[in-house]
Amino acid sequence: MRTRSAQTAAAPAAAEPDGNVRAVDRALALLLAFEDGEATLPLADIARRAGLHVTTALRLLGTLEHHGFVRRLPAGGYALGPQLLVLGERFRRGLRLEDQVLPALERLRDESRESAAFFVREGDARRCLFRRDSPQPVRTVARVGEVAPLGVGAHGRALVALQSAPPPRLPIVSRGERLKEVAAIAAPVLDARGQVVGSIGITMPLYRFDASAEATCLPLVLREAVALTRALGGDPAPIAALGTAGG
Repeated sequence: MRTRSAQTAAAPAAAEPDGNVRAVDRALALLLAFEDGEATLPLADIARRAGLHVTTALRLLGTLEHHGFVRRLPAGGYALGPQLLVLGERFRRGLRLEDQVLPALERLRDESRESAAFFVREGDARRCLFRRDSPQPVRTVARVGEVAPLGVGAHGRALVALQSAPPPRLPIVSRGERLKEVAAIAAPVLDARGQVVGSIGITMPLYRFDASAEATCLPLVLREAVALTRALGGDPAPIAALGTAGG
């Protein structure tokens, strides 16, 4: 009897984590119901978008309101709360660019066997902030900190690509544009505010940039630009929408 009683008593405790996870999933769905440009939403719309009954949504929104993640408005409906901004600022201040960029460059280098670099804009110029060199004996050579013109070459054009009307397809490819024996592929990277924080890409000797290399490297650069934008808290949709990879 003691064994059966222990098993019976343990059953609710074992089920409790599943219920907690389900509640967290539902609460996050309520927060994600708000889309860009929507300052407020009625309760019914929030519940419908989250796939919840109105009563369940109301109960969870009460908890979120208590912790500052949503605000209940006097006129009815809800808005996102100030605690989200606090967390966003903590994320931004704790984010070290190199912690995100360097693994992306290493993936590009390892998968393409070519040099990978990350550039940032400085006024009317661009500067190489991070770089990983190709393991091949013949490779492009550049130094971290090196400055080059903006708007010239794949990286130079990627940094201003989203300012163009219409914007170009991505990634941007250059063949001997700035240096006659160098080919480059680059795409912009966005931050949490939707601003271009830099460009990521691959460079190689022009003689190695044949159709096979292009087919390999373009999807890699686009993939890392999208992934890095997401890692920095940005929306990669504008980059992905201009992508040539895969089609």
